[in-house]
This record gives sequence, C-alpha cells and structure tokens, in this order.
Amino acid sequence: GIVLVAINPYEELPIYEEDAIYAYSGQNMGDMDPHIFAVAEEAYKQMARDEKNQSIIVSGESGAGKTVSAKYAMRFFTTVGGSASKTNIEAKVLASSPIMEAIGNAKTTKNDNSSRFGKYIEIGFDKKYHILGANMRTYLLEKSRVVFQAEHERNYHIFYQLCASSSLPEFKDLGLSKYWNLPV
Repeated sequence: GIVLVAINPYEELPIYEEDAIYAYSGQNMGDMDPHIFAVAEEAYKQMARDEKNQSIIVSGESGAGKTVSAKYAMRFFTTVGGSASKTNIEAKVLASSPIMEAIGNAKTTKNDNSSRFGKYIEIGFDKKYHILGANMRTYLLEKSRVVFQAEHERNYHIFYQLCASSSLPEFKDLGLSKYWNLPV
C-alpha cells in the first residue's frame, strides 16, 4: 500500500485548511505533493470505485502527531463526503479524547501525556458516500504500567484524578486517601 511519512510541526499550518482539502479531492495519487489528504483521497476513491472497506493505519512514536493526522483524515472525509456541516463527526469523535487520555495516558520520561493505548476508528458511509457515523474502540497496549512504574514516570492519569477526588464521599470506600501525597 501507500506509505506517507509525516512530521508533527507542533503548530497549525495552512496546509491543512479547507482549500487544501479541495485541492486534493478528486486528484490521483502522485499528481500532488505527499499529504495526509492524498492518502485519504485515495482511500475514499477506492471505497467508492471498488465498494470495499478501506483502512488507513497511522503509526508512530510518542508525540509524532498520530492523533492529529487521524483528525485531518476525518476532516477530509467529512468535507468531501458532504457531511461536514451536518454531523461534524470529527468533533464528536475527538470529544471523547480527554476521557480516553485520562484512562490510557501516562507521564513518561519522554512525554508528559504519552498514550498507552491504540485507537481503532471505524467511519460508516451511506451509499452516496456521506458519513453516517463513527465508532471508536481503544486497546490498552501497556498493561504493565498498571502494576509497575518506572523511575521518573507516573501511572495512568486517572489514578491521580481519583486520588485528587479521594475526599469526596462517593470515593470513600475506594481507600485512596493513603495515596493522596503522591507526586502529581
């Protein structure tokens, strides 16, 4: 398949705006510069032409911009699929990120918010190739962090959030008060 190497610039760039989406929409792979929109367009065209499911795998190191690349691909699909103003799937899918990050992210020596889970986002299209909705599944990849913590690292964020709430009556039975003085 197609491989695209992208770098996270850690800032918004004009190459991801709606004008760029329309520039890549309908183009053949290789006619334009390499871009996440070129990969998304190729998957979208093959889905429509072959009437078969397509996959885009976004992989990389911590902080490489995987979530941002997935967001841009979803933005492409919602725009070219004619659903951007109707459903805003991108915003709905990404709205779940803070909850998932609390449960699946931790502080490591390289990254204060390092993801320890994989995401599988399935976007459903109708017969006219408009987005119907999306499902997201998460897979915990680093289960060892639950019982072991490396030096200078933190456990999953949810643990510290629970400790910070330990004085609330509904958390009394969890026995978290003895952990209250952990470094946050």
